[in-house]
Amino acid sequence: MRRVSSRLSSTLVVVAGERAPRVLAGLEGLHNVRTVVRGDRSPAEVTEALTRSAAATYVVHDADPLAAVGDAWTGFFDGVEPVGGLEAAIETTLADLEAGRLVLPDYYIVLDPDELPPTRRHWWLGVLAGAAPARVVPAPASAQAVAETLGNLASGRWWPSDVKGWLRELPRTVPDRAGTTAGGGVPA
Repeated sequence: MRRVSSRLSSTLVVVAGERAPRVLAGLEGLHNVRTVVRGDRSPAEVTEALTRSAAATYVVHDADPLAAVGDAWTGFFDGVEPVGGLEAAIETTLADLEAGRLVLPDYYIVLDPDELPPTRRHWWLGVLAGAAPARVVPAPASAQAVAETLGNLASGRWWPSDVKGWLRELPRTVPDRAGTTAGGGVPA
């Protein structure tokens, strides 16, 4: 899987949550922070824009490359995703990651996770944090809080080396067990 951050020499951060565009707008103009707001663009279009971005210490955007998988996973366990929808989202995302149309960020900053529905919260703080604990960081939905979070990001293991295996195990990764050693589907 290709990483934009290595091509940019920047730390790539996705700000996730309903208030992400507002928070990103509040980060504009900060020294060493380049923001990219998704707007009407697809995550692949944002990835393309990132490859043409000026370098900065942090490149922060709201185009989650795993959004389709996260939506399908929560829908699968909430009983609203059509049969095969999660598997289709996983395979499409894997193809886009392999082709470099999508890249995994260095970090996710998840805005106000306590306000999320339970299954969505399990996605962020169970599935993703279980795969790479230091790479998923909760924060209040304010530009000031996110700016402080950027300055305090801790290093930690990268996403699983076998991204294909990790994502393909998601249909067997149960929400209330996600991120635990007994939860299955999340490699150590």
